[in-house]
Amino acid sequence: MTLKPLKDRVVAVVDKPLEKTKSGILLGEAKEKPAYAVVFAVGPEVKAVKKGDKIVYKEYSTTEIRIDEKDYIILKEEDVLATL
Repeated sequence: MTLKPLKDRVVAVVDKPLEKTKSGILLGEAKEKPAYAVVFAVGPEVKAVKKGDKIVYKEYSTTEIRIDEKDYIILKEEDVLATL
């Protein structure tokens, strides 16, 4: 299934928090979801971000969707706060 965003919408893949550090230390479960993701697709009116950008977004302004065991979010371009 292909997600094709409309107008000024951005589809992004939610980054999962690290479960283990580089040195092998196991981390506990995060209390809050990270508010960053990688852009998967952009609508035709989006100008500030492109596919592959890592973004920081407003956490409570997204629509969450799960397709083929992968978590996506859909948000307006104006809800993207920064790129990393």
